[in-house]
Amino acid sequence: MRLRNIIIVTVIVPLFLILLVFSLVAIKSLEDNVRTKLQSEVQIISHAIGTSLGYALERDTPDALQESLHSAFSFHRIYGAYVFDTQGDKIYGLGLGEELFDAEDIRAVVEAEEPTGDYRQHERWNYYSALVPLTTPGGEIRGVLQVNRLNTGIENYTGFISIVAVVVFAVGAAGIVLMIWWGFRHYIERPLNRLLGVMERVEKGDRSQRAAIDGPTEYRKLSLALNGMLDAMAEKDADIEARQRKEIELEKRLRKSKKLAELGVLAAGVAHEIGAPLTVINGQAQRLARREVIGDDERAKLGRIRSEVERIVVIVRQLMELGRQHNVEKECCRLDELIAAAIDLLEDELERLGSRVEVDLPTPAPQLTVNGQQLTQVFTNLMHNALQANPGGQIRVSAETLNGELHIKVEDDGPGIGEADKSRVFDPFFTTKPVGQGSGLGLSMVHRIINDHGGTVGVFDSALGGAGFELTFPADDPTPTQGAQPT
Repeated sequence: MRLRNIIIVTVIVPLFLILLVFSLVAIKSLEDNVRTKLQSEVQIISHAIGTSLGYALERDTPDALQESLHSAFSFHRIYGAYVFDTQGDKIYGLGLGEELFDAEDIRAVVEAEEPTGDYRQHERWNYYSALVPLTTPGGEIRGVLQVNRLNTGIENYTGFISIVAVVVFAVGAAGIVLMIWWGFRHYIERPLNRLLGVMERVEKGDRSQRAAIDGPTEYRKLSLALNGMLDAMAEKDADIEARQRKEIELEKRLRKSKKLAELGVLAAGVAHEIGAPLTVINGQAQRLARREVIGDDERAKLGRIRSEVERIVVIVRQLMELGRQHNVEKECCRLDELIAAAIDLLEDELERLGSRVEVDLPTPAPQLTVNGQQLTQVFTNLMHNALQANPGGQIRVSAETLNGELHIKVEDDGPGIGEADKSRVFDPFFTTKPVGQGSGLGLSMVHRIINDHGGTVGVFDSALGGAGFELTFPADDPTPTQGAQPT
């Protein structure tokens, strides 16, 4: 059953029944009071003129009898007065209602010697008539006085009052029902329907729905509670989603680290095996170049051989560095000093290419518990890549602390990195540079070092128009550590 019907059945209907019973009782009480007053007035009038009529009957003076009866009509609503003898025969009378009582009724009053009264109807009029025995001063009953008072006006009055009461009750009941219906619909049903609508839309998946904070106090409290519950659910969902994203990212990073570690071990093994032959080739080429029997052209070719061998040796060293176990000895370092050290290492190249480095760090500069030498190598590799991507361009290094983590960005205004290459940019030997301008191991080394420090590194499209690399470190790791981080 709907709430509106429950309220009508349990509150409105009983209230109206109580009001109806109360109204009927009030009307009945009013009618009884009016009749009692009427009876009392008629009896008082009858006793008032009965004494003088008793004297008139004893003295047998018709004039006094008539005068006394005439005095009865000076009272309000007295429409008839009659004097009967003890046998019921009329002696004298005036007005209406003579036939209300018969002789038998008159004789019964004489025998009972007690006044009486009754409501009687004659023709279309209703009367209240009182019969009073007329006693002489000596105590002898000489006749009976009948006084008639018209009751029709009183009945009409009480009837009118009843009709007015019924009309007022009906109009009042209709008005109350209408006001209750309007109030219920405006202040209860509509707000509840709005809340229900919000809940239904949330149930269908629209978690952004919120209830409007308006209306009565109870509804506002209910809306605030509902919105608070939805906010808590949204916050919990966002937290779960963030954890899932972080777990997925961690899983990707672990797979990437495992893959790089395997490649590093393989590359280190290969590098170790080809290192010795390269040394022999370089030594033999050096000896041949010292002989005087060869010409300048052959000597130049031997120099070219040695140059390429040395380049291979550099690559071999990088491969062995990538594959060997790292000892990460951490210390507290200022970020601005690490970046300045990297810029110093690249100072000649920066001046030669005409590139500029913009450093944007918070004040005071953040501090990191890291291996300073390895972090300097990270910044050197990233800025060196930026120089190669756009010689003479702009490099920007910035940092900020968010949610307990230090985020460092190295960006350039070069051509950027394509979406297809972003997932492979940290793979060993992957490079988009021309042949001979890069070994494809610099970013792999960056990934390795950041991973050894418990951080993360990612690539994004920079607002400068080129590529951007973001390094993330836990900001609350102040304790210097010493130990191996096996790969």
